[in-house]
Amino acid sequence: MSITLNPYLNFRGRAREALEFYASVLGGEPTLTTFAEGGMGEQFPGEESSIMHGQLITPIGLTLMCADAPSAMSLTVGDSVSVSLSGDDEAELTTYWEGLTEGGTVTMPFDVAPWGDRFGMFKDRFGVDWMINSIAPAA
Repeated sequence: MSITLNPYLNFRGRAREALEFYASVLGGEPTLTTFAEGGMGEQFPGEESSIMHGQLITPIGLTLMCADAPSAMSLTVGDSVSVSLSGDDEAELTTYWEGLTEGGTVTMPFDVAPWGDRFGMFKDRFGVDWMINSIAPAA
């Protein structure tokens, strides 16, 4: 038995674009289900082609899910959730940093932090907050 804990991001009409962007940087192929395909089209007229559920599982096992919040639901993207990537593969994490910050706003540069790891924070082009931490090699 396995259990996965992962971020689930909500957007307003941009879930497909966001998940395709994340896949272009992190790898993998997104799977997407619209409200119409999920049997919910009649409940959300005009939003049948919006994403009811999207999922990306990368080649190294990262999982990211997302959806388009219907217009009847309130939504403030990025205010209470950050997506965190961490590990000891600095080259791979640097590649993620470079790709994910494209079109976004860096709030803390990806540099050596006081605790010795390389760390940075940014808001991506979709308004989602991210943190990336590259664990320093053992001395």
